Amino acid sequence: MEVRKAHVRDAKSICELVNHYAEQGLMLHRSLESTYDCLREFWVITEDDTLLACAALDVFWADLAEIRSIAVAEAGQGRGLGRILIEHALEDAKGMGISRVFAMTYEKEFFIRLGFCETPLQSLPEKIWRECLEWYDKGHRHESAMLIDLAGDAT
Repeated sequence: MEVRKAHVRDAKSICELVNHYAEQGLMLHRSLESTYDCLREFWVITEDDTLLACAALDVFWADLAEIRSIAVAEAGQGRGLGRILIEHALEDAKGMGISRVFAMTYEKEFFIRLGFCETPLQSLPEKIWRECLEWYDKGHRHESAMLIDLAGDAT
């Protein structure tokens, strides 16, 4: 098993994995173009040249980043791969000097186990909660906003 930053050859597999779960209403769709556009944000786990999991860290502002597109293939489930990717993303954020990381998720308990706390959607930048409300208005269920303070205290 290898944990690493994504390579160009991973883009199609990342897109397929994310969209597999998007088709189930568990996350947002991602186009292949957008996957290539933000490929440097992705961490992946592979085994025998097969993509098992992915997660992206998107820098939002000087002190804030978002973990996005977290997906673990069925073949990789139950092995702690999601946790491994989140830990790598958080270390990446710390290395860049980012003090807070958030995620919009339906898997609230998973993030709580990793040290995140639920936060009011309105506590995040307006751009984030406006997008969430727009999706909610279109009939999508409402995700939980989870936040971790890498400087010490979760808020």
